[in-house]
Formats: sequence, structure tokens, C-alpha cells
Amino acid sequence: MAKKTKCPECERCLPGWLAAFGDLMSLLLCFFVLLLSMSTMDAKKISEAIGSLSGAMSVLEGGIKTEVSKRRIQESTPIESRDETSEQVNRVQAAVGDANELMEKGKGPAITIEEAQEGFVIELPAALLFKAGSAKIYNSDALLFLKRIALIIDELPNSTKVSARGHTDNQGPGADSIYKDNWELSSARAISVVQELLLNGVDPKRISASGYSEFSPKATNATKTGREKNRRVELHFFGSEEDTKAKVQKSVLDKAVTK
Repeated sequence: MAKKTKCPECERCLPGWLAAFGDLMSLLLCFFVLLLSMSTMDAKKISEAIGSLSGAMSVLEGGIKTEVSKRRIQESTPIESRDETSEQVNRVQAAVGDANELMEKGKGPAITIEEAQEGFVIELPAALLFKAGSAKIYNSDALLFLKRIALIIDELPNSTKVSARGHTDNQGPGADSIYKDNWELSSARAISVVQELLLNGVDPKRISASGYSEFSPKATNATKTGREKNRRVELHFFGSEEDTKAKVQKSVLDKAVTK
């Protein structure tokens, strides 16, 4: 009877779970390599990210020290205040755009808004508000626009003033008009706009009216288009005179101190 021989011991190999784990890591590596190959690298964003890390908690070389030191002065970051005035200007621009869509459907003159040295100006073509030789606002869409502007004025700082300025062409009010000349007509049209704003709650102390007749033309009076542009009412938004005087006085005092 043959004698049984002992089976030689096999070499010890890696456990099964480790082989599966290694395959998983390889697949993950391939996955991220594919993601990197399909992505676009933005050098500017990368430099900004590295810069933000380099100055935080010494994560990268050049970071600040976190040790407490008496010499180190920690300054609080001021909270940036939102510019409410600029937001209201954006609302005015939106109101102008909506009004132009309603009135005349893009035909004829349109309401415009322009920047000025002291603020901004809303230009209202006379054809959209008044009939020839008249100072009575007949357009319901124009009345709605002025009501919307009145609401925006109420939300502006109290130091913001509004001046309504009437302008005409050089043709005169006409024989059927109750106004004898362009001075009366331009002033009456500016007053009509002011009265409408007052009816909608604008503080009387913040608004004024004036007439410039034909002597501040925007275009030539030799053409029909030019005369149409000259017939207008402008709403000027600007800071109060007290603020302007304070700035002038401050500048004068600064010059006196330097001398």
C-alpha cells in the first residue's frame, strides 16, 4: 500500500477583496482622467483659486500666520451698501421702455432717459402728452407713466429734486390756442406735468416747473422733425441745492486750509 505524501504548501497570495479594490481604484483613475481630458482648463480661474488658498490659514506657501499676536490688527470688512438710487434709475428705464411700447407702438417720438452732470433727465415728447397749442395731458398712457414715475420719485432719497422744464419750437402756439406766446405754452405744459405728479403723491417741496419757450432747442427748427424734437417737457432729477452748497463750501474750506 502506497504511503500518502503531504501536499506541499501553496504560496500565500493577496486576499480576494484587495484585488477587487485595486480594480475599482483603476476604474476611478480612468474615469477622472477622462473627465480631465474632456474639460477645459481656465488658467485665470485656476490662478484665482490658488491665490485664495495661498492667503488662507497657511494652506500654501505665502499664507498668513494664525498665531495670536498683539501687533496684529484685525480689521473688519465693511458691508457694502446697496445703491438704492441706481436701482431706482433702472426702474425708471424699465418704465420708459414699457411706456414706449404702449404709446404709439413705436411710431413717432419716444420717451428717452439720459445721464446728466447732476443726475439724469427724462425727456417727454410733447406729441405724446399734448395736442397742438394745448397744455392739457390727453393721453391716458402718458398719465399712467407719470403715475409710475411719481411712485419711483417717492422712493428716491429726500435730497433728490425734480424739475419739469417745458420747451417749444419757434412756430408759436397757434391762433386757436389760449396761450399768447411760447413762454406761456412751455410754462403751462411744465406745470401740467408737475400737477399730475403732485396728484400722485409727490412732495411739493421736491418738485418745480419752468418754461424755456423756444430758446433751448435740441434740434434745428428748419425741419418738421427738428421742430418735433424741440417740443418737449424734460424731467430733471438732481441733488438738492443744500448738498451742492455744502460741497462748494467744503472745497473752499479745503483750499483755505492748504493755503
